[in-house]
Amino acid sequence: MTGHVRTRYAPSPTGFLHVGGAWMAFFNWLFARHSKGQFIIRIEDTDRDRSTEAYEAAIIEDLRWLGIDWEEGPDAGGPYGPYRQTERSALYHEHAALLRARGAAYPCYCTREELEADREQAIAEHRPYRYVGRCRNLSEAERRQREADGRVATLRFRVPEGHPDLDDFIIQRSDGTPLYNFANVVDDHGMHMSHSLRGSEHLSNTPRQVLIYEALGWTPPRFAHFPLLLGIDRKKLSKRHGDTSVRDYARLGYLPAALVNFFALMGWYPEDGRELFTVPELIERFRIEEMGKSAAVFDIQKLNWMNGVYMQAVYRQNPDRVIDLVVASLKDEHLLNGEVSPEVRAYVGRVVAILGERLRLPGDVVTYGDFFFRDVEYDPQAVQKHLSAPGVTELLRRARAALGALPAWTLAAIDATVRGAAAQSGVAAKDVIHPLRVALTGKTVGPGLFELIEVLGKECVLARLDRAIALIESTGPSAAARG
Repeated sequence: MTGHVRTRYAPSPTGFLHVGGAWMAFFNWLFARHSKGQFIIRIEDTDRDRSTEAYEAAIIEDLRWLGIDWEEGPDAGGPYGPYRQTERSALYHEHAALLRARGAAYPCYCTREELEADREQAIAEHRPYRYVGRCRNLSEAERRQREADGRVATLRFRVPEGHPDLDDFIIQRSDGTPLYNFANVVDDHGMHMSHSLRGSEHLSNTPRQVLIYEALGWTPPRFAHFPLLLGIDRKKLSKRHGDTSVRDYARLGYLPAALVNFFALMGWYPEDGRELFTVPELIERFRIEEMGKSAAVFDIQKLNWMNGVYMQAVYRQNPDRVIDLVVASLKDEHLLNGEVSPEVRAYVGRVVAILGERLRLPGDVVTYGDFFFRDVEYDPQAVQKHLSAPGVTELLRRARAALGALPAWTLAAIDATVRGAAAQSGVAAKDVIHPLRVALTGKTVGPGLFELIEVLGKECVLARLDRAIALIESTGPSAAARG
């Protein structure tokens, strides 16, 4: 084993990269970078029925999108390859033969029916199932007879005395492909891994792997097991908690910097309680000793807040990047179509600016600002609260006339005009502002009224006020609510 830190992430290409896997990859990468070591990608593709090249390519692409890089892997090559398990078969056969020659492994001819009967008997006797050792001490003649009978052998590891909690376990299938614990040991040793950092679900694998290391005369890497990753309800993380693919998060407009910052705080607890870190700061500050032992919680609301912070920072530095994300979201909702002109992009940019901290995801522009891009849909409760009072029509008329007479459509002029209309009517400014907001947006909350009036533009504002006034006058508030 080399003297410096080498960690790895070894995904199975049977699906897209989910956040749980990305979280594990990130911490292995972070530890390697903090330690000035090396990070390796290895593809565990022995499940030939489900593994595909397309999924492998997608996993590689999504890791790169997160900003995770590596020194060695199936795409980068390296001195200890190949980096796909399907290309390492000769190594597994070589070491399986070595274990068998040393008496540390033996062929097992038990049929599925025999093993199932053993399992059912254990259940009936209320004891844990253990392999009964039927093939553990077969003579050569007995083995030849079973082979003559057409039985095909798996390869079992012979667990030494002194390990009562472990039974002899299969390390190689009858078709010659290795099982996880065996392949993991051969690969980690052959690739000079210094540390094996993984989820606590692998705790039960560790003693088996240590026995294989010892049987082969190798020194195991240092093992560390990260806490379980749970949903906000403290149950196992699932899709309903947000355990979907990384590319789903990318499609929704989550920023990679926000995701990796969020990953870092799931299980790592810096002493000063700080929450926002750049990647260089994470590399500098990370200490594996500060990893918690209790389960880490995937809190989607915290991720959304964090993404909003990063969205605002990106917008200040590179507005076009955020505008691109928002335009894509508006197209998904069919609020924009076709080629987007420079004028429309500028309009979207102004909407993004006034939504401010409300915009945590690009799709929030639809939640909080759909009225900028389509006709108003009135909230019945908003209409009842702010457009049904006596005299509201006259207040809207007076505000409409004052706004229509404005020679310059500026924020300061709009502010002064609306407040002036309220003063002329002998009411507080809020008594005009609230009806105006509902008439123009259909909602009771949103960005600043004067700012949104400026962005909507004079023609749109006057047309919407005319529509609201006409609806209230002709059919009353209930019709406005439907209209």
